[in-house]
Amino acid sequence: MSSDTIFALSSGQPPAGIAVIRLSGPQAGPALEALAGRRPAPRRASLAQLADPADGTVLDHTLVLWLPGPATATGEDCAELHLHGGRAVVAAVEAALARLPGLRRAEAGEFTRRAFANGRIDLAEAEGLADLLSAETELQRRTALAMADGALSRAVGGWREALLGLSARIEAALDFSDEDDVGEGADLLPPGFAAGCDTLRGDIAAWLSRPRAEPLKEGFRVVLAGPPNAGKSTLFNALVEDEAAITAAEPGTTRDVLIRSVALDGVPLTFVDTAGLREEGAGEIERIGIARARAEAERADLILWLGPEGEGPQPQFVWEIEAQADRPDAARKAQPLHRVSARTGEGLSALRAALVTHARQAMPAPGEAALNARQHRLLAEVAGALDGAVAESDPLLAAENLRLARRALDQLVGRTGTEDMLDALFGRFCIGK
Repeated sequence: MSSDTIFALSSGQPPAGIAVIRLSGPQAGPALEALAGRRPAPRRASLAQLADPADGTVLDHTLVLWLPGPATATGEDCAELHLHGGRAVVAAVEAALARLPGLRRAEAGEFTRRAFANGRIDLAEAEGLADLLSAETELQRRTALAMADGALSRAVGGWREALLGLSARIEAALDFSDEDDVGEGADLLPPGFAAGCDTLRGDIAAWLSRPRAEPLKEGFRVVLAGPPNAGKSTLFNALVEDEAAITAAEPGTTRDVLIRSVALDGVPLTFVDTAGLREEGAGEIERIGIARARAEAERADLILWLGPEGEGPQPQFVWEIEAQADRPDAARKAQPLHRVSARTGEGLSALRAALVTHARQAMPAPGEAALNARQHRLLAEVAGALDGAVAESDPLLAAENLRLARRALDQLVGRTGTEDMLDALFGRFCIGK
């Protein structure tokens, strides 16, 4: 990691009431001295006049903070300049900082990456922080905050300690199997080993069974599907409360996938309007749209089927919807889950309420930490390795399974990992974070 001192605007874009510029690195203190003429008392806001070291030009009258490391957000010496939030003020101070030796502008996510590299946060907490910065609903905020505050990291710490204890017992059986006070022999597992693995496996299984983070982060995905002229686009517009989709009596009007994300009662949902499904009469472009519609149905969390009853796709969740309830000539269903008219509003409130209730059940409870795809995969590897350890009668093979479990846990919190994955994660952050 670079030893440069980095700086960036860490508040909102000017103009604003105040603008906060953060510095982190070995030259943070000298930079303060160069601009403010002194290094104030640690961790106490001080009034200072900032001047350009190049010519003494006054830049601003502001508050400054000196935060010596390692007990800082990044683990390095840090400083903050709380400026008046005009564009010219910010630009002048940034220009003066850029001319100082050893200072440069920060890259996206570089402050957080330094915090990770210096052990101030682990990878799971960094992922939670990234989600917190992008949260748009209260549910997203509370779940991301639980991860950023270390809910998963604390659980991983406990699991790792338990694994180390189990591994120590196995190593004792291997190294001292000829001593009466250690074990029953190198070909047998220590007493209580399987029970210890099962207990740990149960704790991990409880996390694996929780609702996943993806529906919460990306929105519970609701796909409207059915044949042409079934009322999909009209219902789509009503659900998203926007004339997003073109509606017409002509078959094949919708030829591509149309996606809108909305929040209903604080629950993030993503509605997907698709091309009408038909086998005959479709042109080349419409056939591409139909293929995309089928692909969307396969990745949906829920399908609202507006076609003939019982003829819809067969994923886990399909709701039979009788649309166009206001039209006397519209096809009727014997047992629709909902009967609606997007034109008159009949049944729409009940459908929205049912969607919110169903989506909430698929999402983490408010404030509950949730696993993303990477975390779920690694934790499943830990569970599989524990199953493998219990299934073995040879302590050597059991020890290898425990080693694989520890490696997966280390990858989960970033004790080991690839630079490409880290680059992708910290690239999600803004420049000043």
